[in-house]
Amino acid sequence: MNESVQVIFGLVGGLALFLYGMNSMSDALQKAAGERMRSILSFLTRNPIMGAMAGALVTAVLQSSSATTVMVIGFVSAGLMSLPQAISVIFGANVGTTMTAQLLAFKISDYIYPIIFIGFIMNFVSKKEKIKNIGLVVFSFGLLFEGIEIMGSVMKPLASSPFFTNLMGTVAEIPVLGVLLGLVMTLVVQSSSATIAVLQNFASQAGPDGVSSVIGLAGAIPILLGDNIGTTITALLASISQSKNAKRTAVAHSVFNLTGSIVFLFMIPVLTAFVQFISPKGPEVEVISRQIANAHTIFNIGCTLVWLPLLPVMVKIVKFIVRGNDQNENQAYQPQFLDEKVISQPVAAMYLVSRELERGADLEAEMLKLAQEALVGEDRQAAQKQFSEFSSVVVRLQTSISLYLTKMLSSGNLTERQSEQTAGLLSVANDMGRIAERCMEISQVTGKMQEDGKTISTEAVGELNHCFKILQSLFEQAMLAVRNGDWAAAQKVGRNKNKMRKAQKKFNKAHLERVKKQVCDPSLISDFTAILYGLDRIADNCVGIAEEALDHVVFAQMKELHSEYETV
Repeated sequence: MNESVQVIFGLVGGLALFLYGMNSMSDALQKAAGERMRSILSFLTRNPIMGAMAGALVTAVLQSSSATTVMVIGFVSAGLMSLPQAISVIFGANVGTTMTAQLLAFKISDYIYPIIFIGFIMNFVSKKEKIKNIGLVVFSFGLLFEGIEIMGSVMKPLASSPFFTNLMGTVAEIPVLGVLLGLVMTLVVQSSSATIAVLQNFASQAGPDGVSSVIGLAGAIPILLGDNIGTTITALLASISQSKNAKRTAVAHSVFNLTGSIVFLFMIPVLTAFVQFISPKGPEVEVISRQIANAHTIFNIGCTLVWLPLLPVMVKIVKFIVRGNDQNENQAYQPQFLDEKVISQPVAAMYLVSRELERGADLEAEMLKLAQEALVGEDRQAAQKQFSEFSSVVVRLQTSISLYLTKMLSSGNLTERQSEQTAGLLSVANDMGRIAERCMEISQVTGKMQEDGKTISTEAVGELNHCFKILQSLFEQAMLAVRNGDWAAAQKVGRNKNKMRKAQKKFNKAHLERVKKQVCDPSLISDFTAILYGLDRIADNCVGIAEEALDHVVFAQMKELHSEYETV
């Protein structure tokens, strides 16, 4: 096989193994961390410093600043996080992403295969989900380094190639070319961690003298800066079609890296000297991988320390770049919290869908009131018209929630516990959807009665009002049960359901007696019965929601993602 083809295949194969190992390790780390991710995200409620810490910790788990940024954009777009808060998390995410380069700087080539074997055994033999996930983390970690070793081995011939030697010399002399090279590499691979890994490996190859690095630290830093700029593209793409504040968050990520890169571009000699001073000493090819990792860390920590006190300035900059307000931000009946880009982060996705379910519950409570007013209210025709406009969008909202939960279940990113919770939330969403549909069925009967000019008696109005009162109490208690994990409320729903069943039987008999006495129109028997039956079925759905609460299904709760600095 041609030597050039071997090099290309080796680079592509090693890169594929590296990316697979990184993504697999990220998924396994999330599953191993489980609900601890929620505790990390709870830091977001404090202040800019805590926000930056949260961003760093979450990125260390996700092994990707892009993934953290996408999640934050989802929170901002849903209105759960303020713009200043989101920007502080982005600052921290840039620090957290340097962890990968630091790990890659360790020389563990002699231990790769034992690491892969140990991880495989832990994942293959253990029956406990947590141990299996830890094993997958270790196994993926080994694969990641094996990919690095493959790329390093095929790069050795490149180091002695006059073409590449001259190219690297040009990059070292003209830093802007290095920035452009790093930018293009990251745009192609869509992972700054991968391109920095390639840079670390290539820089570890000896030049013509056999001692010095083929590129040197001064030549590697501009490429490193370009990698940092390129990684912001993912956030910008994720913000497309999102709210103005979501776009501003993505732009803040770009401004952070772009301004930092421009400043450090003029400080390369100073940065090079400082990194060499704090890094381990030894032959350049032996220590340059750690030097690049340290330069990456210093760059991001330095930018964060400068920008964190200037958070209000960053807010003004991004508001100047992305102007205007969202015209559709307050559309009440469209999904406001759901963001499919966040599905790959289960803890965040469960929180978003829980908030959407809570909002849906409030809309359905209003829907029940409108159904009651359309049936037995004073201005029934106006209420009926309002109900018709209101109900269809509520049904669409519930359908969107159910579809989102289904995608979460099929994503493969959930732990066993998270799968149980998600399946329970899907059952709750389905029961809520049925409640909306049955309200519409009752409304159809109501509309038919109005078209035919038929009215029910005063006694029947009182009976239906009584049933609606029972039903509204059942729905309120059922939602309280899944909102707060309130077992007492859930058990109360089960006990009070019998009130509806008894009322249905009692009022059906009373209606038949009124028909016999010619107090009520005989043609309304089937309509009255259908309405009572529909109300009873809604009560059954309330019981179904309460039963999920008794099975420990509860809406995901975190401290409110708003803080004292959200008005900055």
